[in-house]
Amino acid sequence: MIKAIITDIEGTTSSLSFVKDVLFPYARTHLADYVHAHAQDEAILTVQADSSKEVGKALDIEQLIDQLIQWIDEDKKVTPLKSLQGLIWEAGYLKGDFKGHLYQDAIDNLQLWHTHGLSLYIYSSGSVYAQKLLFGHTECGNLNSLFSGYFDTNIGGKRESTSYAKIVEQIGLPAEQCLFLSDIKEELDAAKIVGMQTIWLTREGVIDANSEHLQVLSFDSIKI
Repeated sequence: MIKAIITDIEGTTSSLSFVKDVLFPYARTHLADYVHAHAQDEAILTVQADSSKEVGKALDIEQLIDQLIQWIDEDKKVTPLKSLQGLIWEAGYLKGDFKGHLYQDAIDNLQLWHTHGLSLYIYSSGSVYAQKLLFGHTECGNLNSLFSGYFDTNIGGKRESTSYAKIVEQIGLPAEQCLFLSDIKEELDAAKIVGMQTIWLTREGVIDANSEHLQVLSFDSIKI
C-alpha cells in the first residue's frame, strides 16, 4: 500500500517550458544586479563560499557572477547556483513578474491524495527554497500546506540510488510504500533500485506498454 508520494517538478507537476522559458532566463537576466545589490548579505556570502569550494579557488564578486552565468549556460545542477536562483525568483514572485505554473491535473490529484491521508513530498534539482516559492505562488494560491517535506540536491543527485535511500530513511516508511513520480527514466531507475515504486510521466510522449516503469500521460491516470 502506498503511504507516501514523492514527486519531481519539471515535466511532472510543472511544464518544462515554465522553468526553461520563464524561470531560468529571469534568473540569468537579473543575476549580476542581484549579486551586486546583495553582495554583503549572508546568503550571497554563502553562495560565494560554496561556489569557491566547488571550483577549488577563491572567487571575487565578478568572478562569482561569471562562474554562475557559466553554470547556467552549461545547465549545471550546482547547489550554490540553485540557491541563488531561488533568491532571484523570490524577488520575481513578490513583484508579480510571474506565478508558479502547475498542471491542473497535478493540483487536483495532489489535493485529493492529501485529503486521503497520503504524505506528499517534493524532490527536485531546484533548491527547497525555490520549490516552496513555486508552490507558494501558483494561480491557485499557496499549496505548500499539501506537503510534508522537500528534498533537493543537498541530499544527493537525482540519478543516484543513495539519494532515494536517504529520502526513504528520512520519511520513515518502507521503500515499497513510497511512490516516486518523474519524467526522467534515470531518476526512476535510481528510485527503483532501493525498492520504491515508480511511475513515469510522459506528458508530451506516447505510452510504451513495455516500459519497466508504468507510464501515464497525467496525474489523472495514477491509481493509488
